[in-house]
Amino acid sequence: MDANAELIDALNQIEREKGIDKEIIFEAIETSLITACKKNFGTSQNIKVNMNRETGQVQVFAQKTVVETPEDSMLEISLENARKISVNYQLDDIVDIVVTPRDFGRISAQTAKQVVVQKFREAERSIIYKEYKGKEKEIVTGIVQRRDRRNVIITLGKNELVLMPNEQIPGEEYRFNERLKVYVLEVKETPKGPQISVSRTHPELVKRLFEQEVPEVYDGTVEIKSISREAGSRSKLAVHSKHPEVDPVGACVGTNGQRVNVIVNELNGEKIDIVTWSEDPRKFIAAALSPSKVMAVVVSPEERSAKIVVPDHQLSLAIGKEGQNARLAAKLTGFRIDIKSESQARATDFVSDEDYMIDGRFPEAPSLLAALAAAAEETANEKRALAEAQAAMESETAEAPAETPVEEPAAEEPVAIDTPAASAEEEIEYSEYSDVYDDDEYSEYYEDEIGGYYDEEGNFIPDEEYYEEGEDETAPDMTE
Repeated sequence: MDANAELIDALNQIEREKGIDKEIIFEAIETSLITACKKNFGTSQNIKVNMNRETGQVQVFAQKTVVETPEDSMLEISLENARKISVNYQLDDIVDIVVTPRDFGRISAQTAKQVVVQKFREAERSIIYKEYKGKEKEIVTGIVQRRDRRNVIITLGKNELVLMPNEQIPGEEYRFNERLKVYVLEVKETPKGPQISVSRTHPELVKRLFEQEVPEVYDGTVEIKSISREAGSRSKLAVHSKHPEVDPVGACVGTNGQRVNVIVNELNGEKIDIVTWSEDPRKFIAAALSPSKVMAVVVSPEERSAKIVVPDHQLSLAIGKEGQNARLAAKLTGFRIDIKSESQARATDFVSDEDYMIDGRFPEAPSLLAALAAAAEETANEKRALAEAQAAMESETAEAPAETPVEEPAAEEPVAIDTPAASAEEEIEYSEYSDVYDDDEYSEYYEDEIGGYYDEEGNFIPDEEYYEEGEDETAPDMTE
């Protein structure tokens, strides 16, 4: 078997095993041979290389234009000489004249080898990129292979996934050959091939795990409305059922907690709170603060804030250790939360008596729901207007001629477009708390009925009235 036949057999095998179209390799070889021919034989002619797809035989042609009187013999041929090759040639036709060099077989073999290796690598990288690009925002299961400085390298088949330090759960150990589920953050092409970044801390990881374990979530019967998470410690989920006979919380928890326990074990003991979502923000906020009981919730739709009253003995429970429970509830609902104990709320007229729950039910507030609906519609209209304005500006920019770019007058101010209000999930991004104190001091402090609220940075601000009255000058400093 000659070298050309071996090449064809090798390309057929690559196409079958690796899924690389051999036509791509043929075209690359032909392009490379044109460059090699001009480089090695110094020709200035228009060169065309043709590689037979069946036999692998290579032919080199000089392409010349048919003219009446040739001025450049390297690029042109007379009509008379052209018709000696074929009587069908006319003026301005292109004639292919065979000019294959004697020593071209060796050059073509070397070039073919280089091109095949290069295209093989490029095609493999492209296949990997396309495969994992479609898996972005999904969960994959890999095997911990090694540590590269602070990064953890996870193998998935023949591919490597990179788990960066900021995407690792604090305190989690990654053992060699351990199977690990990760969330695919991003797939991007680099000179060394596709780089696949994954995460163990992303809130969507929890959502995808529930989709795997809970059929009702996977088929859309139960919808996860929002998630707030502090990786390695606690997560809160708000769920809603589209079917009146399906309990969303029960479906996610499972019989004897079987379903949720699988996810807790996968996250190495991270606690998960599952609450029922409600279109009434008072009910939603009250549920988000569980396990604490709530006595009253007053919502301000315009400011996206809520005043909350809890029993005196449950104030510390509502706020949670280092403010975690209130912080997660604020992230989950998208409202700034201001919590007070019942005694302090009544002493300061924090809320009116009509706002307190009666027999476990909130008082009717049709105006609140109407205001929320109006605010949502206004936000949607603003977003729509902003998108249309941006699209119009991009269209004008694209249509402007490149030779005469449109310059804005120096005295004219740019058009200002009001940015719409953020959504419930995006409005408030809280930072980690810096208040650190022991549990005994924390509990004792809040047993004295000290209230406060969380600002937009997530910092707990105690009541100013408390310090003015000087009831407990030894209370720990809760402010940063």
